[in-house]
Amino acid sequence: MNKRFYITTAIDYVNGQPHLGHAYEKVVADVIARVHRGLGEEVFFLTGLDEHGQKVQQAAHAEGKSAQVYCDELALQWREFVRQLGISNDDFVRTTEPRHKAVVQAMLTKLHAQGDLYKGEYRGWYSPRQEAFLTDRDRLPDGSWDPILGEVFELVEENWYFRMSRYQGWLIEHFEANPAFVVPEYRRNEVLGFLKSEKLKDLSITRPLARLNWGIPLPFDPEYVTYVWFDALSNYYSVPAALGDPGAVEPLAGYYRGGAWPESTPGIWPADVHLLGKDIVKFHAVYWPIMLQATGIPLPRQVLAHGWWQKDGQKMSKSTGNVVDPLAVAREWGLDAFRFYVVRELDIGADGNWTDAGFQARYQAELANGLGNLVNRSLSMLQRYRGGRVPAPSAELSIEVGQATVRCLDHLRAHRLQAALLEIWAIVSRANQYVDQTAPFRLAKEPAHAQRLDQVLYNLAECCRILGVLLSPFLPETAGKIQRQLGLEPAPVRLMDSTWGGLAEGHRIGEPTPLFPRREPGRTG
Repeated sequence: MNKRFYITTAIDYVNGQPHLGHAYEKVVADVIARVHRGLGEEVFFLTGLDEHGQKVQQAAHAEGKSAQVYCDELALQWREFVRQLGISNDDFVRTTEPRHKAVVQAMLTKLHAQGDLYKGEYRGWYSPRQEAFLTDRDRLPDGSWDPILGEVFELVEENWYFRMSRYQGWLIEHFEANPAFVVPEYRRNEVLGFLKSEKLKDLSITRPLARLNWGIPLPFDPEYVTYVWFDALSNYYSVPAALGDPGAVEPLAGYYRGGAWPESTPGIWPADVHLLGKDIVKFHAVYWPIMLQATGIPLPRQVLAHGWWQKDGQKMSKSTGNVVDPLAVAREWGLDAFRFYVVRELDIGADGNWTDAGFQARYQAELANGLGNLVNRSLSMLQRYRGGRVPAPSAELSIEVGQATVRCLDHLRAHRLQAALLEIWAIVSRANQYVDQTAPFRLAKEPAHAQRLDQVLYNLAECCRILGVLLSPFLPETAGKIQRQLGLEPAPVRLMDSTWGGLAEGHRIGEPTPLFPRREPGRTG
């Protein structure tokens, strides 16, 4: 059966405010999803919210609300955040949804039935803020705990454990047989080094109901709820299973029945890319694959880890005002300008540093003076000198532009988004240089040069058309404007339409308008 390209973001913890890191991850995932649609593939793109756990329970109690009402209110804000970023997700999961709970309980029931879960006592250190058990190895050199952990105290309680340790050897073999399982390579090497040097411990997967009641009940022991990480990680699988995807439902035969799946519909599971921050790689590259392997569920194909953003070389902090509001930037400068900067500035994997001056410099130089100026003057000259009619085809720039296009598409297929943008801007730069070299405004003054002017105008218009195609995953609004200004019918963009010669002789273009108005410098958000 055919399969859709399936990409996920990490699900965001509902008890917090959306920030630049959340926006960056969603934009990158959105670009990748649009790339695969542009390559002619069917795509399933999932994002959503992690809503269980002690922090949510405490925050809801502090506001005098039930945990569910508290989550419902925050979920509206997060959905609106995704909408305003123009994200093209196909589904939005909430871990409080019945469809998700049912799949998690089926997974737990199967693991319990086959002996992968057992009850045991835990004695050790616990961080409520991080909802994490700690060991003395987590202490700082002076014996204290990292402030990020909040209050840490000793805890003694009985819990249910997952026999994670028995799968360590298998996971090492999986890493070695699948070099692209975790990307970038240095993140893979970190996890593999950990697996080869540290003995995995069994994972506590429950919390006593007496201490935490805001979680998915353990199906075979009502005195416990499911640990938030076992719950949260399962979202990537629970949605395809709940929809009835046969490839997802089959491993839980006898424990779960999914929804009705239309015949001949392409499947979803396994995920092709889990996109997430570097801080949660271990959960996704160790806990998650072992959970799936133990349950008999096919593994995701790739964990793609991105870096973190700073602001002006410092960690972002609301208390000091050192933050970037993605939606404020989008309102002030345009959504595509925000999307462009975060993908152009930061290669996937590396850490990035947002500066208002850097944002404004890229806006002016690359968007306004580069792309915007090229499209506006190219199409304005075509209107002025040829009444908006495309001249006979000319292939003067076809080889250079074609080579850059091939490189761009290769980068897009490999999710090297920054490198792809560099190739696109190589076309922008070459076309602007071509205007300066050929001086069409001078050619227009000499009737004897009419044929040469036709050649120049065609090459410029065709460059604009190809740029509109290649930019569609990154700057969807701008790509649509370029298409309309070229007089082309708005339709789903196919990246393979970036081959030279798409504009036909005599085609009538639309009215040129500025894509990126020049702006006065100031704070970006």
